Amino acid sequence: MLTSLPVYKMLAINVILGIVWHTAMFIFCIARNEAAFSPDKKLYRPHKWERSGKFYADVLKINRWKDRLPQYIGKDGFSKEHLESTSLDYIDHFIMETCRGEWNHTMNCVFALALFMLNHFGIALLFTVLLLSGHLPFIIIQRYNRFRLQKLRKLLLRKDSRHPQMAAAPIPENA
Repeated sequence: MLTSLPVYKMLAINVILGIVWHTAMFIFCIARNEAAFSPDKKLYRPHKWERSGKFYADVLKINRWKDRLPQYIGKDGFSKEHLESTSLDYIDHFIMETCRGEWNHTMNCVFALALFMLNHFGIALLFTVLLLSGHLPFIIIQRYNRFRLQKLRKLLLRKDSRHPQMAAAPIPENA
């Protein structure tokens, strides 16, 4: 336990361990096979309380703040800022990337367990609050965007089944 160390050393060790943990999770996330980030997996499935993403819009007012946070341009330079295409392959890839992002931020939150095992309760609580405030907004954004993308995917599949020749046509902004 780090509790016998002076506070400045304890804080420095926590920061170093946090950097190592976050780096390891990032590398592991990038190295994992895309199949590990299937939206059908339990971690990524919708919860009833999310109300198909309405909880995030109505209660958390996500549209007011989500675009103010930085984004990581993922593996192979995949930007999640706006849609580059409305092809099913692209939408499926985008959905998978939201799962990848959620997994990475969720695994980084797991570091809180180590904080409580290594530190006094007060120090662990402080670092955990910082940790969660740095990751929960991004988890929320990934989940919210996945609801929106899955809705778009269903719309595209419906349009495709009615008019196969229009499958590649762009979706109007107000759809």
